[in-house]
Amino acid sequence: MPRNLELKAATSSLTRAAATARSLPARRAGVFFQTDTYFNVAAGRLKLRVVRGSGAELIGYRRPDRRGPRISNYRRTPVANGSEMRKILGRALGIRSTVQKRRVVFLYKNARIHLDNVRGLGTFIEFEVLVRRGMPQAKALMKHLKSMFQIHPTDVRSGSYGDRNTRNIA
Repeated sequence: MPRNLELKAATSSLTRAAATARSLPARRAGVFFQTDTYFNVAAGRLKLRVVRGSGAELIGYRRPDRRGPRISNYRRTPVANGSEMRKILGRALGIRSTVQKRRVVFLYKNARIHLDNVRGLGTFIEFEVLVRRGMPQAKALMKHLKSMFQIHPTDVRSGSYGDRNTRNIA
């Protein structure tokens, strides 16, 4: 199962964060308008991500809900018809929440840097460091990113955007 080391933090300036990403230098991979539908599941999280103009994918993952860098084990699979999949899973499992966001993605080494404007929650930076070269390398890169983006402990969030009622998100 693929895994990454991830961190989510609130930010007051996505413009400043984009300038920092470019200075690394990270490569801008695009701007995406995403709707994530979270379903009720017994363990972990299951969401359907629909990206405007790009299709959909089902993402199942498990990770601890704690502040700071955390390991996420995940599976992703493409979905041919996002609208129908949402209806089927909604009926079978129930919809927990729906999250809409504008995401700017930058790529740096084995990390994805997400600059998110989440409807109703605010603006966030999310780092996903793919654990490809071992955990020490992933942790070192995460530490470097936290330093470069000046992430303070009070900015760090636990949980998921799908946990809309969780005080730790916004």
